[in-house]
Amino acid sequence: MTDYRSKFIVSPGTTVSIKDCPTRVSLFSDKDAAKDSALDDAKTIEDLAHKLYGESQRSLILVLQGMDTSGKDGTTSAVFARTPPLNVYVASFKAPSKTELAHDYLWRVHNVCPANGQIAVFNRSHYEDVLVVKVRKFASAEDIEKRYDQINDFERLLTETGSTVIKCMLHMSHKTQGKRLAERLEEPDKRWKFNPDDLEDRKLWPKFMTAYETMLNRTSTAHAPWYVIPSDSRSTRKAIVANIVRKTLEDMNPAYPDPGYRPGDFDID
Repeated sequence: MTDYRSKFIVSPGTTVSIKDCPTRVSLFSDKDAAKDSALDDAKTIEDLAHKLYGESQRSLILVLQGMDTSGKDGTTSAVFARTPPLNVYVASFKAPSKTELAHDYLWRVHNVCPANGQIAVFNRSHYEDVLVVKVRKFASAEDIEKRYDQINDFERLLTETGSTVIKCMLHMSHKTQGKRLAERLEEPDKRWKFNPDDLEDRKLWPKFMTAYETMLNRTSTAHAPWYVIPSDSRSTRKAIVANIVRKTLEDMNPAYPDPGYRPGDFDID
């Protein structure tokens, strides 16, 4: 089975240019083939996730970071389409509350990190604090500069204490985002998702891409590397992320514990 991790990883210690990262690739013969691939992976993820829950020794964090309409919700739905909600949950990171602002910027993230046996999907993440916070100048340049090393140290703590971290940047083109924003206005069942503020971020697209490029180069580490996922095609995006999650779980190789009980040990009427 193909392992897409090596194809889309930002190798630690290397430098990537965001303009050289494709937003569309041809990996499947057609849309149905991509959907079949994602569904096949979702079935395997279901089994591995349940073993992770039964084992209850380690956890998994899937970070999905991308511009508006890049497909964070759709990706989550596809990857965990077959996984019961027993040990999978989504943490969304919007504008921080007063309580969150009263703590350090990583407090709200650490607060929702998964316990052993759990899988957490971060819909946006602590990387907002070196993306929108940087572009919008909500913090000083000096503070932003410190955060790259702080985030690396934070993720090292997580990985050294039992969490595996997968970080996916959902990378789409400026043109594709425009089409998807228009869809939100045109289609009644998507109109509720439209936020006029998204258009303000769209005007700052070049600055956001520069911020993403710095993020990739400064925080793709051996313990928590980044993957840049071509996201102009919804079906291909879902299939790639599902593959990465499946292969990572397979490497983790969770197993059900053996409590030592056997048939005949108990009298069950």
